[in-house]
Amino acid sequence: MFDTLQDRLSDVFKGLRSKGRLTEADIDATMREIRIALLEADVNLSVVKGFVANVKERCLGLELSKALNPTQQIVKIVNEELVEILGGETRNVRFNKRPPTVIMLAGLQGAGKTTLAGKLARWLREEKHAPLLVAADLQRPNAVGQLQIVGERAGVHVFAPQPGNGVGDPVQVARDAIEHARRRLYDVVIVDTAGRLGVDAELMQQAADIKQAVNPDEVLFVVDAMIGQDAVNTAKAFDEGIGFDGVVLTKLDGDARGGAALSIAKVIGKPILFASNGETLKDFDVFHPDRMASRILGMGDVLTLIEQAEKTFDADQSREAAEKLMGKNKFGLQDFLSQMQQLRKMGSMSKILGMLPGAGQFKGAIEDIDEREIDRIEAIINSMTLKERNDVSILNGSRRARIAKGAGVQVSDVNQLVNRFVEARKMMEKLAGGMGGGGGMPAGMPPGMPGALPRARGPKRQPAKKSPKKGHKVSGNPAKRKQQEAQKALGIKPEKAAPQSIEDFELPPDLQKMFNQNK
Repeated sequence: MFDTLQDRLSDVFKGLRSKGRLTEADIDATMREIRIALLEADVNLSVVKGFVANVKERCLGLELSKALNPTQQIVKIVNEELVEILGGETRNVRFNKRPPTVIMLAGLQGAGKTTLAGKLARWLREEKHAPLLVAADLQRPNAVGQLQIVGERAGVHVFAPQPGNGVGDPVQVARDAIEHARRRLYDVVIVDTAGRLGVDAELMQQAADIKQAVNPDEVLFVVDAMIGQDAVNTAKAFDEGIGFDGVVLTKLDGDARGGAALSIAKVIGKPILFASNGETLKDFDVFHPDRMASRILGMGDVLTLIEQAEKTFDADQSREAAEKLMGKNKFGLQDFLSQMQQLRKMGSMSKILGMLPGAGQFKGAIEDIDEREIDRIEAIINSMTLKERNDVSILNGSRRARIAKGAGVQVSDVNQLVNRFVEARKMMEKLAGGMGGGGGMPAGMPPGMPGALPRARGPKRQPAKKSPKKGHKVSGNPAKRKQQEAQKALGIKPEKAAPQSIEDFELPPDLQKMFNQNK
């Protein structure tokens, strides 16, 4: 959603890096470009004016003149002001000291309230709460059935005593749900209310009646982030008619310009609590203004990435895989498959890579990542026996042909995967071996994931041993080397070594067998 704004701001800051000292004219030109970028992103005009004025005032102040790097200081100021207009500090749900905590969802039809209710319930369940979904949208066709399906996928119960489709009293349903939650010991109640195609008196009155009946601890206004400035206008009408405590943004993964997300918190004065950025129930996050500002400026979101990794990766499996890379055992394709499957639980590869700092420079390559290629890799590995996954050296021609047939790919695809895996394993084993002096991988992080500590400084390098004089080469063949050592012990001058042949080397068993067959 913020790609266009991110690109524009990146170009603005890139033009400043070549300047050793910034004049007032440079600052004015920079502010003009930032103003244009924000307006093109459909940010509210009053928000843009206030943002630019604050940044310019701080840039012309003493803090900029004392900075060693004025460009970095401007980026810092812009980041801090972005955090401010996005709401400042992260705001969490206020839970009632005497359960159940009641959360009421309100908004226009099509904003994604029902799906959002399931996402919120799933998130609460992962946070060790016992949520209950309440089907109080009795107007929209099949709204009750949809919430029941969403609740089943989220693994939470749904209170739906009325069939809906225009039948039933939503106020009574909401009131009965609170008593039901107290009896069944649910500690959070999420009330999904009806929406309309536009703000009207009937919608406002029904929502107001439900609010009065259940006295919610949190009233969350669910808004589609893709509708731009209309989101701000609708939020104003809801706040004046009903009143709400916080905002939930949906469809942040869309291709709109992002003006709603950058305007609504500042204009309405209400914090953004959650953000939904995908279609699946797990595409739901607490809204962190500082992390969102970091993403907009192309600095990534490493904290969110680490949090998702901690939730997804099994610490014991990751530690076992790391030990294998450290040389205690052999890291095989089965270990690689397990790590890759856990990584995919965090989301698409493009989404994960997009959270890394500097990912904006490779936006095109990240967007071109084909998730089907990962499916093919999984298919190839799943077509192997467990012995083959743990030891790829036994993969001869017939085995590779069988694996390719089972995975529906070419033999060359199998060869490419095995070769790339072996080379990557060698590199990782070298890195892991260099971290034996105190370095290592943090517990719970997968091998190869960002987070490995820098390579530890090893002992001082010993001078290389002098090689034997020319004409007295030491043979690589063990039998011939023993003969040379025996001659040297008896004082017999060893004969001048002939040029080494392939027999002088110890070959892997398969290669030695092939060589013997060709002799």
